[in-house]
Amino acid sequence: MAGIGDLGGFIREQRDQAQMSLRQLAQAAGVSNPYLSQVERGLRNPSAEILGRIAQGLRISAETLYVQAGILDDRAGDATVTTAIAADATLTERQRATLLQIYAAFQSENAARTGTEAPGDTQPESTTNTTSEDDHHDR
Repeated sequence: MAGIGDLGGFIREQRDQAQMSLRQLAQAAGVSNPYLSQVERGLRNPSAEILGRIAQGLRISAETLYVQAGILDDRAGDATVTTAIAADATLTERQRATLLQIYAAFQSENAARTGTEAPGDTQPESTTNTTSEDDHHDR
């Protein structure tokens, strides 16, 4: 539950910085005042969809709240992808969470691959380019 409390504190901080009342943010996010109050106090664990709506109300990226909530690891990547997934009303909450997990897994896999195979990746490209140049000279 400590992570949930940290999330609530973070949301409260962001709301204070945006100079919004609890009521204003609840209205902007489409949630009730008591529910948002419980989230801020760490008594409720909001879904990814609700986090996306809170982020939109705060005018911050949904990914920022997902990282705070522990849904996503803090990582380099395209925040527009995670924001788009969170905003897609045609997906269920479970589908959104699954897509975010898959996206994070692909990023981790690619980071590991580039970290270990980066030198090998440049070798075939130069060989391919040399072959292309040789083919061109033969014509």
